[in-house]
Amino acid sequence: MNPTFLIAKKRDGGELADGEIADLINGYVSGEVADYQMASFAMAVVCRGMSVEETASLTRHMLHSGVMLEWPNSTAAEVDKHSTGGLGDHVSLPLSAMLASCGLRVPMISGRGLGATGGTLDKLESIPGFRTNLSLEEMCEVVDRVGCVINGATETLVPADRKLYALRDVTATVESIPLITASIMSKKLAEGLDALVLDVKCGSGAFMKTLDDAQALARSMVRTGTLMGVTTVALVTDMNQPLGRTAGNAVEVNESIAALQGDGPDELMDVTMALGAELLVSTGVASNLTAGIEQLQATIDNGLALAKFREMVTAQGGNLDAPRPIAARNDVLATRAGHVQSIDTQELGRAIIELGGGRRQHGDELDLSVGLEMQVRVGDRVDVGQPLVAIFATEEKASAVRNMVSNAIVLSDTSVRPPHLLIDRVTRH
Repeated sequence: MNPTFLIAKKRDGGELADGEIADLINGYVSGEVADYQMASFAMAVVCRGMSVEETASLTRHMLHSGVMLEWPNSTAAEVDKHSTGGLGDHVSLPLSAMLASCGLRVPMISGRGLGATGGTLDKLESIPGFRTNLSLEEMCEVVDRVGCVINGATETLVPADRKLYALRDVTATVESIPLITASIMSKKLAEGLDALVLDVKCGSGAFMKTLDDAQALARSMVRTGTLMGVTTVALVTDMNQPLGRTAGNAVEVNESIAALQGDGPDELMDVTMALGAELLVSTGVASNLTAGIEQLQATIDNGLALAKFREMVTAQGGNLDAPRPIAARNDVLATRAGHVQSIDTQELGRAIIELGGGRRQHGDELDLSVGLEMQVRVGDRVDVGQPLVAIFATEEKASAVRNMVSNAIVLSDTSVRPPHLLIDRVTRH
């Protein structure tokens, strides 16, 4: 293999064969291909893009750079959901338990938050004792016994992505749809899935700010999953305001439990139900999306989903009954009357970082007790003195971000139509 030749070929607009991509990825993992060479390749992909076949090939060889979960004795379908990330998005917590209660198996590998987007593992670690570092053997045992698990990636899963993502992070090559696709899909497909649903966020609080970019990423991931033999569907959803009412760590766990008790915010439940129904239909458990939503709702009504979530927490060492400290409440009040025109969701995420609830860089320790609770949504009418957002933090920390939070809520004198939550559905057809 001559990596310089392959990089030049891609830089000049040529299409790489499957074997050539395999050589690059295998060489990078083994150390034969140096960081500077792989950085050049990533930049060539940013500039020239990749075909559908190239993207699938890159995903496949990243996937096979490590071990994969296997389910030889499973009689049910293995499924998962992935979100591209957004504020107040804790769908994974209730959804995993709801799907397992419907007879599916959910071996969910999740990550930590970095920047304005929260991480599922951080949220779960606000539950005392909850382990997110299970071995692969422990993961499989929990799935076999409980039906769902939410865990961090091990060192042996997709090592090519771990190396390449760290490189992309410091070489300004993160924003490339083929590279994003290969990164996300290689990690998810390593779970040994039969079906996958993707939640591609779009808006001020999302990685993809525009609808065109969100749809392009959704199409890329659906095509790649389909070529890899996994039934894959994507929903494009709005992230121009937090999805749930809460954003933080412990506060999102509390809201997830409320959702499983039948008291979740409408927007959170709408997205949760839509994503879950797609998986029930993809695996033949439900005949159509409406029937899928009814089955999911039944797991809440009969208490099975809450019991399943508790079972998963216990299996991973957590104590759902132990106190989850929440910092003191400080309300941000409206200084004028009007209609909520827009919410700068990314700015609210930055406020959580300032409170200590999010990371500026890998390794930052989090204060799991801080967060926000939204009292209004886009389109709502508010009066002077009405609470807009509750800040959970010490009075000193709350004072430091009060202006950030207040300025993120933009009011208008005229009525505003709320944005559509479910924007698009992308399938292989």
